Amino acid sequence: MWLLPVYSALVAFVLVLAAGPVVIRFLVRLGTGQNVRDDGPQTHLKKAGTPSMGGIMILIPLALAAIIVSPTKEILPYMLFVTLGFGLVGLVDDFLKVVRGRSLGLRARDKLLGQILVGAVAILFVLSRPDLGSSVFVPLAGTRLSLPKWLYFVFAELVLIATSNAVNLTDGLDGLAAGSMTATAISYVAITALLGSWELAVFAGALAGACLGFSWFNAPPAQVFMGDTGSLALGGALGTMALLTKTELFLPILGGLYLVEALSVILQVISFQLTGKRIFRMSPLHHHFELAGWAEPKVAARFTLASVLCGVLGLLAFVYTFF
Repeated sequence: MWLLPVYSALVAFVLVLAAGPVVIRFLVRLGTGQNVRDDGPQTHLKKAGTPSMGGIMILIPLALAAIIVSPTKEILPYMLFVTLGFGLVGLVDDFLKVVRGRSLGLRARDKLLGQILVGAVAILFVLSRPDLGSSVFVPLAGTRLSLPKWLYFVFAELVLIATSNAVNLTDGLDGLAAGSMTATAISYVAITALLGSWELAVFAGALAGACLGFSWFNAPPAQVFMGDTGSLALGGALGTMALLTKTELFLPILGGLYLVEALSVILQVISFQLTGKRIFRMSPLHHHFELAGWAEPKVAARFTLASVLCGVLGLLAFVYTFF
């Protein structure tokens, strides 16, 4: 059974590599060239025109690999529903921005509504399962907090939406979101395998393999960007795995990079509104280091290493808490 996540990772990786050139040509013909902000790092201006919406290169191979390799199909449909559902929200957003030329894409409330409705399906499934339910585990303490179902529903929605948007914010440098998610997914392979949840282990393996395959085309200089199609889906997948493994409160450790990126944006906005001053040269945090003189590949590599460290620390916290 331990080899199943490896198989799913290999299948997803090969599928992404095989589909990549075809998908990229299709996206170019579709006219999905990325618009680049002129108030950001000047080195990013050369990226204008690079095809976006490349997240479909991750999602389709991910789903196929998980379905093919998974030994059972009890939890997997919910995992795929949220992942692909969040991906669809991102796809519509990307299409409106890069193809239809609507600069802001989906309105924020429409995007949020889509995430809430998609996430509700997985949350209701969790609440229906006696082995999952409305309780959450506290890292390191080993205690289990039982929440009223309505409160857990709200909490779980916040987990999904916050995680999805945090990964979305992290997707700003070539190779960063895909590379960091590969590391986080590998940590979840270990966690789900230790729990004996082989459906989720297979999914996490496929997620790692698909992200690694996408990195082949997204490494600097990127041939394609995943766009919101990919980043919202990856965040949704990560949040859903947390719900289905009852590791919701471990996410700030396992996904520490995404937490820091999101906090940098929040702190920047609060500081500017209250004082008129910025804490960082630019947010999210990866842009701050770029404007401080770090080359983009160096920022992406070091942030990915930070994600690896977060994954290891989160895995250690999980083992200490449960074993």
